[in-house]
Amino acid sequence: MPLITLFSAPKPFTDPHIAMIQRNALKSWTLLPDVEVILLGEETGLAEAARELGVKHIPNVKCNENGTPLISSMFQLARENSNSDLLCIINADMLVMPDFVEAAKRVFGRKDEFVLLSQRWDLDVTQPIEFTEGWQNRLSSIVHRQGSLHRPAGSDYFLFPKSCYADIPDFTIGRAGWDNWMIYKARLEKWPVIDCTPSVMVIHQNHDYSHLPGGKPHYEHPDTNENIRLAGGQANIRYTVLDATHQLAAGGKLVRPKMSSLRFLRRVELFLRALFFFLPEDMIENVARPKRWKKRIKKRFGNR
Repeated sequence: MPLITLFSAPKPFTDPHIAMIQRNALKSWTLLPDVEVILLGEETGLAEAARELGVKHIPNVKCNENGTPLISSMFQLARENSNSDLLCIINADMLVMPDFVEAAKRVFGRKDEFVLLSQRWDLDVTQPIEFTEGWQNRLSSIVHRQGSLHRPAGSDYFLFPKSCYADIPDFTIGRAGWDNWMIYKARLEKWPVIDCTPSVMVIHQNHDYSHLPGGKPHYEHPDTNENIRLAGGQANIRYTVLDATHQLAAGGKLVRPKMSSLRFLRRVELFLRALFFFLPEDMIENVARPKRWKKRIKKRFGNR
């Protein structure tokens, strides 16, 4: 029985670049030990890709009125069709290596409830990856030379025990907000939120937004407004990797994240929101984030 079930709802395989990076990602998943893969949805080319890679394909995922899969349905289908102790929702353009599984093994058994996440590395990938012997070392070297560590805004995967996230709002996949809510939910439930950035390299293969209306980024999409509403408002989607309660250091030791100016500012903001919960969100933000801090945060994390 595999330890981890990775599940995802890939984009259509119609754009040549999107198709190529998704096949790269999915192939990397199938090479992991103690892992099974479930692909969800009815996008063009998905059934063929699943057959080609020998992974499960479940087409009947519930979608919103625009035909985009709902996170709630994805979680339900993954639970119903997995025998693993751990589930992991992951974006279909993410390359993953064995250090990912090692991180999960180091935490599993030590904590009953938790969520693993990390910052991603961004890399331009223009051709299929050759998954021959030593591919992980070659890829890691390329990332260190040519890639860049993404800002800690949101996450491209969440790994957790099956008992966690039993109730998920009908978020739309591929739009902003839901990933930040996942961190908020874990903090609300007092689950350890474990940042694996020091010990795990997950790689995002860069792409444009031509698959979205107008080619605009997902945080400008109308479905994002609905995600924010379902999350309970802007305050609940401000959570990022900075809100992790632990880090998985190299060597497998769980430690508290080192304090930084941005982490300190974030803790002040959370304290003020809890203390003055009855005040408008913007008022708390103006107190917790003076102009000089807003500029710094915007520069590092964008407008999410």
